[in-house]
Amino acid sequence: MKNFSTVGPRLARTRAWTGLAAALALGSITLLAASAHAAPAACSFRADAPDQHKVVKGDTLWDIAGRFLDQPWCWPTVWGMNREEIANPHWIYPGQIIWFDRAAGRLRLGQPLAVSTDDGSGVVSQRLQPQARVLGVGQDAISSIPAHVIEPFLTQPLIIENDELTGAPRIVATPDNHVFIGKDDKAYVRGTLNGGPTFQAFRPGKPLKDPQTGQVIAYEAFYLGTLSLQAEAPPGSDVHTFIVQNAKEEMGKGDQLRPLPPMPMQNFVPHAPAQPVAARVLAIYGGVSHAGQNQVVSINRGQLDGLDIGAVLQLYHTGRTVNDETAPKSWLGLRTQQVKLPDEKVGNLFIFRVFKHVSYGLIMQVSAPVEVGDYAKSPE
Repeated sequence: MKNFSTVGPRLARTRAWTGLAAALALGSITLLAASAHAAPAACSFRADAPDQHKVVKGDTLWDIAGRFLDQPWCWPTVWGMNREEIANPHWIYPGQIIWFDRAAGRLRLGQPLAVSTDDGSGVVSQRLQPQARVLGVGQDAISSIPAHVIEPFLTQPLIIENDELTGAPRIVATPDNHVFIGKDDKAYVRGTLNGGPTFQAFRPGKPLKDPQTGQVIAYEAFYLGTLSLQAEAPPGSDVHTFIVQNAKEEMGKGDQLRPLPPMPMQNFVPHAPAQPVAARVLAIYGGVSHAGQNQVVSINRGQLDGLDIGAVLQLYHTGRTVNDETAPKSWLGLRTQQVKLPDEKVGNLFIFRVFKHVSYGLIMQVSAPVEVGDYAKSPE
């Protein structure tokens, strides 16, 4: 990995940037606070990093970070961001400019600012200047990773942990004894409603076993659809009436309900976990044996292990154990030595939904198929 250097042909740019920073510091324009120290060696800028990038619709924080950095998860480091800013990065919008401050080894945010100049020839030109970072929340703010890829996973499918199934309301009857019901059909539900007017219907699915302990730590439930409460149970009854709002799969008697969870914040900055994490891939969504770019996997670590949304882990294949056929033979003429090959990095995992003991992650920058049992570790 090549570290950033300001010698040689870049010296002129360094002086120019130093002068610009000094001039702006004396003016009314405020730039992002930047540390006087360069980024850690692990967070080096790319050798071909551009001087600037204009943000366009469709960009993601991950994509932009990858233009400047060898490791996109180093984004907070080169911005000097604190934990609050990492969790709420709604401040980059299409049309703004990301500037590479080579003198400080930092990225800065600007916005196109038309400044008319006349060189005396009658030709008026315009230039861009860095401006203050504007904090705010808006729908146009760019997302961390492709929103359309993870959107279905933000509220479903469901991870059911511990005893969350206990006492969940369940469908006990359907109109005219239909085996299955769909959109706009009624469903009669029995159980205590501890939530709002909208519920998810689900069917318990396969258990998720920890690859290390073999114990079941959660269940991945099949998401069936959503239902809205039409009428609560009348006096003397414990049966509620629901209407199916939408049905992804057919639902029927025995299927269970739970309140629709709030949409979790999805626009977190890619960052390394706050504490070391060593996880294993539990399952690949869809029941397949291998996963590639932009596919979703679950891992056996969650909130209680220090993970949060936006954390980035590195994925590794476990090194195989092989016979060393080059080792000297024993007195029996056998070669019995075995060696373990190094673990091989195959990609990055962006964590976008976190439960207590389990998390969903989106595979990024993969170089080889990811398998159940692969390691997911804090970036080195």
